[in-house]
Amino acid sequence: METISHKYTLNLSDESFPLGTDSMLLADFVRLTRNATVLDLGSGCGTLGLLLCAKDANCQVTGIELSESDHLMALENIRANQLQCRLYSLCGDLRTFPPEITSGSFHCCVSNPPYFSGGEPSQKHPLARRDDTCKPSDLFAAAAKALRYGGDFFLVHKPDRLAQLCCEAAKVGLEPKRLRLVRHKPNTAVTTILLQCRKGGKVGLIWEELFLQNPDGSPSDDYRRIYHL
Repeated sequence: METISHKYTLNLSDESFPLGTDSMLLADFVRLTRNATVLDLGSGCGTLGLLLCAKDANCQVTGIELSESDHLMALENIRANQLQCRLYSLCGDLRTFPPEITSGSFHCCVSNPPYFSGGEPSQKHPLARRDDTCKPSDLFAAAAKALRYGGDFFLVHKPDRLAQLCCEAAKVGLEPKRLRLVRHKPNTAVTTILLQCRKGGKVGLIWEELFLQNPDGSPSDDYRRIYHL
């Protein structure tokens, strides 16, 4: 069991990913409008939904998850934290949208998607690591369909996929507006990127950077903020 922002608990199945830095980074990066409705694309057991509910007491988060076992665990986490009125999980494919999802109805979308293309699938996490069922083109198409005009899509990914992500965003009318580069320590290679794209947005990209450890290996101020320390 994990604790979410000192407010909620997260139970995981044997097939689920543990609470990781990527989810924490993404939840910190997301900017929610007042009373935001959020769609989590590939929501797993509800980790990101719990983080966002802890971040903003007035948002509502709906998750779409292909894995039935993760979906069932998400429902359990929703019940355990008494969030039935604010956090929802649907078992379905983001490429074909469950009927419960109305196009153009969400203020923002979020996703911590599979990063890797090709190679051998993981035995423990066959769908979660590879983008076989969640390619960048699928992801951006789903976000563009779900978002209201002016709505934002926030995602976390690896830096070597940045050009591809921006190309796929442009194809469906999502304009990159904000990019955060994450390093383990100052002056080291970028390990993770966070990207915000806006439906119908104008050209203009803001760059941000942060690092998780100080040169001596101690937690940075950014790390302490992200983990609520």
